[in-house]
Amino acid sequence: MLERIPGIPGAILDHAAYHEDFAQESDKLTGVIWKLERTQTFRKPGDPSWEAFMAGGWAQSLQILAGERENIRADTRRNTDRGLQIRRVRIVEHPISPYLQWEMHALHLMAQEGFDLRVLDAEHLRDLEHDGPLPEIVIIGDQVLYQVRYDAQQTPCGARAIHDHEVICQATTEISDLHCQGEPLADFFDRQIAPLPAPTG
Repeated sequence: MLERIPGIPGAILDHAAYHEDFAQESDKLTGVIWKLERTQTFRKPGDPSWEAFMAGGWAQSLQILAGERENIRADTRRNTDRGLQIRRVRIVEHPISPYLQWEMHALHLMAQEGFDLRVLDAEHLRDLEHDGPLPEIVIIGDQVLYQVRYDAQQTPCGARAIHDHEVICQATTEISDLHCQGEPLADFFDRQIAPLPAPTG
């Protein structure tokens, strides 16, 4: 199902509309939000840590990330109080891209504060990627599936919203299976990311 998502009809939402729709859908959810992240390099203009990383300020970038710990901890508490779980699968290719090295530091902080994050090597997707890499997917309970959209420079530009119940159920099952195959992010980070020198570009 996951590789078929780009061909399934959905409502196109621009960046602002996607975030508004996501907030409305997740606000009424008690259950699980699933995220599958496949692409190895994104652009995040406006994110202070990413901006510092792109400017060559690796130490500053990590310092900014560390300053987010209390906000992340507060998010964990709110999610727990609501009965909301966020489960994320991060697909990784080797060698690790500079962007992914940066993102892993951000995700590691989230994992330390209780988010359920797992890492899976792209080799495990061979049977699912006959026509190219899987899309970026966010699923909110059984309510809506978003195929997150990016422009040619890999900057977020919105999403397609799909409400077909069968599609959502099948995609959720497949992402859940990938999550089960994955390694806890903290373990992957300690082995593969922590020993790396600062990225150079």
